[in-house]
Amino acid sequence: MSLDFDYFYDWTYKYLNINLNAYKETQLQRRIGTIMKNSGVDNLRDYSKLISSDEKVKRDFLNYITINVTEFFRNKEIFDEFEDIIKGILVPRFGTLNIWSAACSIGAEPYSLAIIMDKNKIPIKNKILATDIDEPILNKAKQGIYKENEVKNIGDDILKKYFTLNRNDSEYIVNNTIKDMVNFRKHDLLLDRYEKGFNAIVCRNVTIYFKNDARDSIYRNIHESLVPGGVFFTGATESIYNPKEFGFKKLSTFIYEKI
Repeated sequence: MSLDFDYFYDWTYKYLNINLNAYKETQLQRRIGTIMKNSGVDNLRDYSKLISSDEKVKRDFLNYITINVTEFFRNKEIFDEFEDIIKGILVPRFGTLNIWSAACSIGAEPYSLAIIMDKNKIPIKNKILATDIDEPILNKAKQGIYKENEVKNIGDDILKKYFTLNRNDSEYIVNNTIKDMVNFRKHDLLLDRYEKGFNAIVCRNVTIYFKNDARDSIYRNIHESLVPGGVFFTGATESIYNPKEFGFKKLSTFIYEKI
């Protein structure tokens, strides 16, 4: 089976432009095996042919592999701390902020950032950049439609101000004021060039799926993308144990400042 995975990794990189070699093998191979069997085939060569010929199978594979699990203000206490750092450190330091939400999934994170900016009347440079590798997920993010469990961390006052409730479907729709503050774009953290000049970069609950070398490369690229004094906000399971190695100093457990 290992030779099949070698073939599939090479095929995926060549035809889908996704570098699966950077992912942690045990977890990734288990996920690939599950989605492959659910598609009705029992080997990776046949599965690659099916992905090539069936757009739905291809979309299901990409969605499953890129692990789109998120919610508004995920890990609320940590997000509140990040908001305090924005108001207490970044705004006094920079004034207008340039922000990137990397691996943004269905858009809950960049919209959370936009809500913070709007309710605190913090000026942003252009729009909040929101990127992900998965184009169908980006299209969903642009729609800004969410289920009740995805907005569970939002207070009633914020829901009433920034969302419209579709009572028939029990869905919450992000208001255009917030949508207009975000620019969604496809970007691969492993393969694509990183823009520079950001005051804050939010990249959460992503690097845990990568091997150490790939994770470290992402950290270094994020460091280069930030301006001096800019802040990097990671996920609740992604504490950087040696931040100085990557040019950061710790502001809190999951928030780091570029030295």
